[in-house]
Amino acid sequence: MKDLFKPEMIKKSIVVLALLLGVKLLWFVVSLLWLPTVDIDEAKKEANKALYYRVKLTPNNAPAPVQKKVKPVIRASGGSIKDIKLLAIYHASDITVVTIEHKSKTKVLSNGDAINGFILESAGNNYALFSKAEKEYKVMLITNSKVSASHSIVGVKPTKITKKKPVKKALGKVTDVGDHKVIDRALLDHYATNVDDIYKNIGIGEVKKGKDVVGFRINFVRRDSPFAQLGIRRGDIIQSINGQVIDSYSAAFSVYKNIKDMDNMNLVIQRGKDEMELEYEIN
Repeated sequence: MKDLFKPEMIKKSIVVLALLLGVKLLWFVVSLLWLPTVDIDEAKKEANKALYYRVKLTPNNAPAPVQKKVKPVIRASGGSIKDIKLLAIYHASDITVVTIEHKSKTKVLSNGDAINGFILESAGNNYALFSKAEKEYKVMLITNSKVSASHSIVGVKPTKITKKKPVKKALGKVTDVGDHKVIDRALLDHYATNVDDIYKNIGIGEVKKGKDVVGFRINFVRRDSPFAQLGIRRGDIIQSINGQVIDSYSAAFSVYKNIKDMDNMNLVIQRGKDEMELEYEIN
């Protein structure tokens, strides 16, 4: 015990204590600069934590309300039935044909044809039925004493009766060049948009064998009319036009609708017991 208190032993003890303090200080500096502040287990726990948490704010178990997207209202485009004037109606066994005026232009329609977004469904004696977007529209026939019911006129003062303007004659003519005839296109365009003028100059009736239509007979031709200049006569039976067999009103009307696009026309007719071909050039 006496040796422990010797000056030499005390010096040795002080040196060892100083070394221990130095090592602890060095370890503290190393751990502070390079070692992580948490251990491995704590680091794993921190890595497994979610970056965010889903929090339900509703007080009960009902799902949160979903906001519905409001679709923009799409307005249907198109014109009005008031833009259509009914000028004439023609009824046949298999087709109904009407003449209408739309935006100052005359057009001929048959069942199923459309104008201004309205489809012609049927027609009576003095009206035509059109449909659009599952709705029906009734247009009355314009006569000398009234206007179409599709045009309502209120508070109009009576006007003085004026003389009717003379009907414009069809422009153009038919020229005979020998083996065929040449028709002015202006003349063809006139009759393509003025059905009434056709029936003023020529009468046509169906020819049947039993219940089947086999052609159309010319009942009369007005003298000096363009139809007389075409070379057709009373009693002729039209059998085909440009290869299209004319065995129904719908077949005849399909040719009539496309007449403006024709450059040539070939008529096969029966005259008495003979079959003839009439050739026309349109320019």
